[in-house]
Amino acid sequence: MGLQAMIRWILPREDIFYGLIERQSVLLDEAALALAEFAKGSPAATVHETVRELEHQADAIVYEIEDQLARVFVTPIDREDIQLLATAIDDIIDYINLTARTFVLFGVPKPTPPMVEMMEVLVKMAAVLRAELPALRRHDYAKLIAAGRVIKQLEKDGDRIFRNAVSDLFHDPAIEAKVLLRDKEVLEDLELAIDKCETVAEQLKHLAVKHG
Repeated sequence: MGLQAMIRWILPREDIFYGLIERQSVLLDEAALALAEFAKGSPAATVHETVRELEHQADAIVYEIEDQLARVFVTPIDREDIQLLATAIDDIIDYINLTARTFVLFGVPKPTPPMVEMMEVLVKMAAVLRAELPALRRHDYAKLIAAGRVIKQLEKDGDRIFRNAVSDLFHDPAIEAKVLLRDKEVLEDLELAIDKCETVAEQLKHLAVKHG
């Protein structure tokens, strides 16, 4: 048993971090669902306003985690792992907010079918993280690894949709240049959010290997 692990075994641990990370996953799920409302006809400005408020709440949780890390002597898992995981989840929400903002800034009238598909992938990934992140508190590392595999497959689906959509944009002779640039920007923002979900999955896998 390593020194840090021995200290954690002997001393009481602050498990507040699990609650804060789980709250992040709830906000992530809500942000992904709010973004997908654009595909159901909600105005871009309304979608952005909702997502932006969720992003502000998520930022507050990151600040709380940082404050707790500065105060707490013994953490349930390594400090750097807590910080990396919290930051990565927050990054997904940031990219969702970026996408919603792009809808407004670029005047996207409605999402294209590939955008809708990518938002659906993002909603599925966020739902998996919300459902399975509590396994970290329970030290159910097998469940975290299984969730990571699901997210990895969804990331591949999102990547395929992204590549095909961008290819179609550049092979369409009838598309206007400004529409091509606008749609490509939105697709890239969605791709960033999806990729960051995979980053979170990899970090959970790392924790499972490290502590399992």
